[in-house]
Amino acid sequence: MRKSLLILVLFIPLLAKAQFHMFSKDPIINLENFDKQRVHWGYFLGFNSYDFKFEYKNVGPDVLVNSTIGFNVGLVGNLRLHDNIDLRFEPGLYFNQRNLTFPGFENEIDALREVKSTYIHFPLLVKLSSVRTGNIKPYVVAGVGTALNLASNADAKDDNANNRFRMIKNTNFYELGFGIDLYLQYFKFSPSIRGVFSFNDELIRDNDPNSPWTSNIQSMSTRAVFINFTFH
Repeated sequence: MRKSLLILVLFIPLLAKAQFHMFSKDPIINLENFDKQRVHWGYFLGFNSYDFKFEYKNVGPDVLVNSTIGFNVGLVGNLRLHDNIDLRFEPGLYFNQRNLTFPGFENEIDALREVKSTYIHFPLLVKLSSVRTGNIKPYVVAGVGTALNLASNADAKDDNANNRFRMIKNTNFYELGFGIDLYLQYFKFSPSIRGVFSFNDELIRDNDPNSPWTSNIQSMSTRAVFINFTFH
């Protein structure tokens, strides 16, 4: 998560430079009628950092999660409901890896599990925007969705005893975020940061009910930070 925030911090100077020109005394208004469209389309590229939230049956050492930076790509469909309210569908493909270290093992090979994930996200979001000022318009976004994990190993018969970590294929989540629309000469650019939180327990327990990997886990749910750069 910290790496994602660092990327955002590094991007802030570029936004500040753009805003300096947009907030000048007499800015040139770009794409003046862009938001009057009933429907418009776009695409996004970005970064992600996935984590797990664990809850345990008994008090003990935590499962350690090492998050890495992943990559996002997807499409955007925007339906204008009101001058400052939009309904958005943002299907996307998200690649990531989380490394889990389970307690109680002396051998690192037994303790470490690499959780590689390829998610297809299908979020339905409501975007609430402020009044446009020059060529800039901040907004917040919230909604719900579902995701399909193509690398879940849900159908595998092997479990952690055979070095195979398993998760459910489908999970539901809610998403909260904020961003800013920047109206450039030829297109609208919208950087945003999102928090994503799963409703589900995503862990598939090992076949052994006394498994040292999964027996003490009450629930395991995904949480993530997305940084998206959207082009309309």
